[in-house]
Amino acid sequence: MESKRFEDTKRAAVVGIVGNIFLAIIKMISGFTFKSQAMIADSINSAVDIFSSAMTSIGNKIASAPSDDDHNLGHGKAEYLFSMFIAISMILVSSELFITDIGNLIHNQSSVTFSYILVASAIITIICKIAMYLYTSAKTKKHNNILLDANLREHRNDIIAAIFTLISIISAKFGITCIDSITGCGISIWIAIGGIKIFIKSYNVLMDKTISEETRKKIINIVEAHKEVKKINHLNCSPMGVKYMVSISIFVDGDMKTYDSHEIANQIEEEITGLDEVELTIVHVNPI
Repeated sequence: MESKRFEDTKRAAVVGIVGNIFLAIIKMISGFTFKSQAMIADSINSAVDIFSSAMTSIGNKIASAPSDDDHNLGHGKAEYLFSMFIAISMILVSSELFITDIGNLIHNQSSVTFSYILVASAIITIICKIAMYLYTSAKTKKHNNILLDANLREHRNDIIAAIFTLISIISAKFGITCIDSITGCGISIWIAIGGIKIFIKSYNVLMDKTISEETRKKIINIVEAHKEVKKINHLNCSPMGVKYMVSISIFVDGDMKTYDSHEIANQIEEEITGLDEVELTIVHVNPI
C-alpha cells in the first residue's frame, strides 16, 4: 500500500512538472508580448508550480525510503519538510508579484493589449488545470499525503487565477485596463494564502504537534475497554510523517503474571495501530 502511495505521488509530480512547463511557456510568451500583468503573474505562478512539483518528486523519493540505523522511524517527515519549501517559495513569489502590481495600479501603468492569443492562453490553462486537478484529486483522496494536497491546492488556485485572468483580458477589449493589475494583485494574494496554509500544516508536524483529539479519545477508549487496566499514564503521540507513533504506559494488578500482562499490552498495541492515524504503538506495562 505504501509503495503504491509513493508511486502515485511520483506520477502526480511528473504530471505537474510536464503540464506546468507547457503552461508557463505559453503564458509567459503571450503575457510579455501583449503586456498583460495578470498573464505574467499567472506564468510566474506556473513557474512556481514547476518548482513545487519538483519538490514533491524529491520529497516523495526521500519519504519512501525505509527506516535505517540513522532514521529509526523512517523518512516520512521529508514530505512536510519539502512541502514547507513549496510554501516558502509561494509566499516569496506572491509578495514580489503583489508589490509590482500594486505599483502599476497606483501609477496607472497598466498597458495590456487585448488579443485573442491571450484569451486562448487563458482557456488552455483552465482546461489543462481542470484535468490536472481531477487527476491529483483522485490520488489525494486515495492517499493521505501533504505533498499531493499541496499540489491539489495549487491546481485549484490556478484554475481560479486563470478565470480571473481571462476576465481581465476581456475587460481590456472594452478599455478597462485596471482590471489587469487588480487581477494580478488578487492572484498574488491567493498564492500567498495557499502558501501560508501549507506552511502552518508542515510546521505543526515538524514541531511534533500531537495527534487529533478525536483519535486521542479513541486510543483512551481502546485501553479502558480492557478491564484489567487499572490506570493510564504518559500517553504520547509523535508524528512519523503522515502517521503517528503512540507510546502509552498502563498499570495492571501487581499479582498478575508477566505473560498475561504482556498479552494485554500486545492486544492494545494491535488495536491502537489499527487506527488510521497510527503507524506504531508501544505499550509499557507497570504493576500497581
